Amino acid sequence: MMPSAWIWTTFVVLLAIVSLLNSLLRKNKNKKKLPPSPRGLPILGHLHLMGKNPHQDLHNLSKQHGPVMHLRFGFVSNIIVSSPRAAEQFLKTHDLVFATRPPHEAAKYIGFGQRNLSFGQYGPYWRNMRKLCTLNLLSNLKISSFQSMRREELGLFLKSLELAALNREIVDVSAEVAALNANLSCLMVFGKKYADKEFDERGFKAVIKEVMQLYATPNLGDYYPYLGVLDLQGLTRRMKAVGKVFDEFFEKIIDEHEQSANQDREADDFVYTMLALMKSGNIEFQFDRRHIKAILLDMLAGSMDTSATVVEWILAELLKHPRVMKKVQQELEEVVGLNRMVEESDLDSLNYLDMVLKEALRLHPVAPLLLPHASMEECTMDGFLIPKNSRVIINVWTIGRDPNAWSDPEKFNPERFVGSDIDFRGHDFQLLPFGSGRRGCPGIQLGLIVVRLLVAQLVHCFNWELPNGISPKELDMTEEFGVVVTRAKHLMAVPTSRLSK
Repeated sequence: MMPSAWIWTTFVVLLAIVSLLNSLLRKNKNKKKLPPSPRGLPILGHLHLMGKNPHQDLHNLSKQHGPVMHLRFGFVSNIIVSSPRAAEQFLKTHDLVFATRPPHEAAKYIGFGQRNLSFGQYGPYWRNMRKLCTLNLLSNLKISSFQSMRREELGLFLKSLELAALNREIVDVSAEVAALNANLSCLMVFGKKYADKEFDERGFKAVIKEVMQLYATPNLGDYYPYLGVLDLQGLTRRMKAVGKVFDEFFEKIIDEHEQSANQDREADDFVYTMLALMKSGNIEFQFDRRHIKAILLDMLAGSMDTSATVVEWILAELLKHPRVMKKVQQELEEVVGLNRMVEESDLDSLNYLDMVLKEALRLHPVAPLLLPHASMEECTMDGFLIPKNSRVIINVWTIGRDPNAWSDPEKFNPERFVGSDIDFRGHDFQLLPFGSGRRGCPGIQLGLIVVRLLVAQLVHCFNWELPNGISPKELDMTEEFGVVVTRAKHLMAVPTSRLSK
C-alpha cells in the first residue's frame, strides 16, 4: 500500500507544480485581458462548477459573467459563448480561426483516430472529406433515392401503432421512435436492417448511447496533457472496447458489400457509394477503409440519435400544449385530408408544423453545447484575448433563451415565428441548433425530412393522450445530458386512430 500512496502523493505534487508553472507562463504571456471568469481552483480550474447538466451550469454562470466567459478546465482554456452577437463573431466573422476541433480522446479511440467528419481537425483532408460527403452521401438526389424506403418503414411503424390504438395500449413513444430511426439509419447507411444481436450483445441503440456518453463525459485525459495514459476514470478502456465493436462490425459490413457489389439494387446505400469512390481512383486524397469506417460511424450516430431525440421533444411539447397539437392537426387536415397518410410532397405546405419545429429546437436543441471548436491562432474579440488552442463552446441552449432575442423565452409559443424570417440553417444566430459556418451540420436536410415526416405522421394518424390520468402540466420534461440531450424519462402516451378507414 505504501508504494502506491507514495506514487499518488508524488503525482499530485508534480501536477500542482506543473499547474502553477502553467499559470505563471500564461500570466506572463497573456498581457491582454482574458474574458470574464469566476474564481477557479488550483489544478481543477473551474471543473468543480460543472454538474450533471453542464449546459444549464454554463447558462447560470453566463448570467453573472457575461456572454463571453473564460473557464479553465484543468490546463485547457475554454471560451464559453452565450449570446447571438457573440456567436456570430466566432462562427461567421472569425469562422476560419475557429474552424478546427480540439484533440479529443473519445474521437481518437472510437472515431478511428479522429478521422471522422464530426471531430476531424480542420485542414485539406477534412475539407475534402466534407465535400465528398456533401456531394455523394447528403445531396438532395441521394436523399430522394431513399424516399420509397422511408415510406415503407413508416407504413410498418404506423400499422404497429394502429394495433396499440385498437387495444388502448400505453405506447413507449421514445423506444418506438428510436427503433424506427435505427431501422431507417441502417437501411440508408448499410442497405438492410440488422437485428440488435447482429451488432453486439448490447444492441445498436445501447452502444450508440454509450458512444454519446463517452463523447460527452468530462475526461481528465482531455484536460491534463499526458494524464490520459493513466486512465484514472476507466474511460479509455471503455472507449477502446466500443471502438473495437464498431471496427469489427464495419469490417464485416464492408466485406459483405464487396462480395455483392455486382448485384442489381434499387439504390446504392452509403457503403456501396463509398466503396465505388474508393475504387474509382478519382479521389484526390488518401481514402481507404479506415476513412469509410469513420464516415459510417458519423452517419450512423448522426442519423439515429439526433432525429429520434428531436421527434421525442416535439411530441412532448405537443402533449404538454394541447392547443398547439390541435392547431397542427387542423393544418394537416386541410393539407392532407383524413383519408391518407402524409407524403413527403406535403411537407413544404405545413407552415405551422415548421413553426412548431423551430420552437422545439429553440428550447430543446439537439446538442445544447454543439461540438467544441478550437482556436487555431491567438486573436482578440471585443478587446478580450482568445488564446491559441482554446476550446470554444457555443451554448445554443442559452442563446435560445436570450431575453434580448426572444420575448417570454421560457414559453413554448410557435406563433412567435408568424411573419418571421428566422430560420435554423445557420444564418440567424439567435437560433443555431445545427451550428453555423464551416462546422455547421452537413446532414441538416436529411434530418429535417425525417423529423418533419415522422412528427406529421404521428399527429395526423393518431390522437395522443397521457396515461394514468396525468395532466399536460404534470408531464416531466427533465433533461439527461450528453452530446445529445434526451428526456430523462421515456415519453409514454396512448394513441387513438384519427384517419377514416
